[in-house]
Amino acid sequence: MTDLAATALLAAAAVVVLIAAVVLYRVIAGPTTHDRVVAVNVIGTSIVMVLALIAAGLDRPEYLDIAIVYALLNFVLSLVVGRFTYDSEGVSWR
Repeated sequence: MTDLAATALLAAAAVVVLIAAVVLYRVIAGPTTHDRVVAVNVIGTSIVMVLALIAAGLDRPEYLDIAIVYALLNFVLSLVVGRFTYDSEGVSWR
């Protein structure tokens, strides 16, 4: 891989990190638990993307294994939080 392509991939990873930092506001501000859960899932997906971009940019395929494990943990987190925040009376819309 050329240096230009590696630099472009690492720059794309930096942009994704900045976007994830913006989404962090939604985790803090809320206003509902569901908003926070979706924001945490977006950040988790962004981390998986960053790991994949870093793996390609640095030519380190072992980072993809870490990204896959993190993606599975992010999915399980979604299931667990969804299970514990489930309301049998339905969703109350704002």
